[in-house]
Amino acid sequence: MASVCFYFQVHQPCRLRHYTIFHQDSNYFDDSKNEEVCKKVANKCYLPTNLLLLDLIKKYRGRFKVAFSITGVLLEQLQSHSREVLSSFQELAATGCVEFLAETYHHSLSFLYSVDEFIEQIESHKQAVQKFFGQTPRIFRNTELIYNNNLPPLIDRLGCFDAILVEGADYILGYRSPNFVYRPPNSKRLKLLLKNYRLSDDIAFRFSNRSWNEWPLRADKFASWVNAVNGNGYVVNLFMDYETFGEHQWEDTGIFNFMRQLPEEIFKHPDNDFKTPSEVVAAYDAVGVFDAPYTISWADLERDLSAWQGNAMQQSAAAELYKLENKVKATKDERILADWRKLQTSDHFYYMCTKWFSDGDVHKYFNPYDSPYEAYMNFMNALDDLNSRCNRVLRLVSAKAEAGAGQKEQESARIPIMETPPSQSAVRMAVEEQARPMPRIPSERGPSQGRARHTTDGQPSARKCGDQADQPAAPRPSQRAADGVWQST
Repeated sequence: MASVCFYFQVHQPCRLRHYTIFHQDSNYFDDSKNEEVCKKVANKCYLPTNLLLLDLIKKYRGRFKVAFSITGVLLEQLQSHSREVLSSFQELAATGCVEFLAETYHHSLSFLYSVDEFIEQIESHKQAVQKFFGQTPRIFRNTELIYNNNLPPLIDRLGCFDAILVEGADYILGYRSPNFVYRPPNSKRLKLLLKNYRLSDDIAFRFSNRSWNEWPLRADKFASWVNAVNGNGYVVNLFMDYETFGEHQWEDTGIFNFMRQLPEEIFKHPDNDFKTPSEVVAAYDAVGVFDAPYTISWADLERDLSAWQGNAMQQSAAAELYKLENKVKATKDERILADWRKLQTSDHFYYMCTKWFSDGDVHKYFNPYDSPYEAYMNFMNALDDLNSRCNRVLRLVSAKAEAGAGQKEQESARIPIMETPPSQSAVRMAVEEQARPMPRIPSERGPSQGRARHTTDGQPSARKCGDQADQPAAPRPSQRAADGVWQST
């Protein structure tokens, strides 16, 4: 039996506008350009292909199945610019024949730079999938299928995934076939589904290449290649960008007719079927270990990281970006955090690539720059402004904290420090003491009290108990103080 597992990556970045050091605002992204591209791809790819897949699901009564991973940055753009596309994906989800996978929300390289940020973005994307499509993802695919042996323990630790999608790189597989299920060396629970890059790229890259010796590619010919896997594998994993249909391969190449006819040709073999990634994991056991000590990806012939880390500009830009993580998160400013995460999208680093791409022409449709150096300068200008915004916010927070601490010190200085509060009995005694009547002053003084005082006219003084004792008369103006301090004017 050969099961066909279609997985489509659906993504569009938030492209930067032309941003220089002289810009006074902090609006880094080209909203009009992003809207234009989103609507263009929606009309050429997303809407017609979604309709085609829905028709195939209905035609074959649920026997035709596919899987998607839609990045969070694209979901946000679809909400703003093309809600009908989002609705068409939701209609596909409602069929029960379409599975939605999890990845990093911002299609980032965070796995390579920050474990904490990587986990946070996975959780954010899971929540987005649950919100829009009512599914809890069970399969994980990393950005650009970037993978090495360090990834499975992180995914395993989350406890919510059953498998990871991986590039079937020859220099890792050796003599083995990608048409089986494997497992990582450091996890007994997770399974690995490997992309059959030869058959996938026949559709994604070579379909309209007239110099290819298999051109034109028809559905019956492709189905015969799938049939050849029977007895030599369990599953043919066809992983590709969704923009293959209508954008990378235009409608006049026959790509839609090919897809429309393919299920019928596949089903002609009685042992063939279509499965989602979760169904593949449930149906087939792992036959061996896929040990990847080196980092691999699905990009270009090299299938490594050179598309994003191949030169000093890319390495510097990524390092400076992730160096800001603690500072960005310390601001607790939602807009700063959102901008920082949009800058993480891998496309920004891809635009800085200086190597020649044998299969990279498909990316030229969406590259807004004339050169990799322009892409680097533009990115670093935006990043520098983001850093300045962080500094301003943190200085303000620090100043407020210092002012608050000073105010508290002043308030504490004004408040008398109380000793241990008196007991209730002591308070009661004090109250009783105050309420006790004052002793009556005797009419005649005893011997020890001296004689009654008289005024100068010989009458008794009117001084009462509590009056101050006699003081010498105040000096007249003509007198001088004995100490010489006071004198008359």
